[in-house]
Amino acid sequence: MALPKANRLKSRKDFQAVFREGIRRHGSYLTLRALKPLCSTKPSLDAAAQNIQATNSVHLASTRIGISISTKVSKRAVVRNRIKRQITAALHSLLPKLSPGWRLVFIVKPTAAESKCVSPQFLQELEQLLAQTEVFDGNS
Repeated sequence: MALPKANRLKSRKDFQAVFREGIRRHGSYLTLRALKPLCSTKPSLDAAAQNIQATNSVHLASTRIGISISTKVSKRAVVRNRIKRQITAALHSLLPKLSPGWRLVFIVKPTAAESKCVSPQFLQELEQLLAQTEVFDGNS
């Protein structure tokens, strides 16, 4: 089951912004790149940056999440898709607890495929990474 459309990070620009400006937290199976909501960042004087902020402020109501999994994790698409589905399933239970406006990208490490990691392990690591980043509601 996929994430709701309002919670998906889709565009290349969004992914690049998270990778360029976001903070990093590392776990044994995943790396989290998180970009705080736009209202907490200082405004830019550049007109193009203001247009980007205006279009992104529409999405401030929901936290948007992307999952990046390279072919370095596994050459087989079946394995990569299974890992992605397990992470998405774990994120479904965490969605109501997340603060609005965050942009998150989870990067899967090769150890996730090698160790036959299962959903409860992903859920535990996701909770740990999100707590370190203070993305949970009430922590920001």
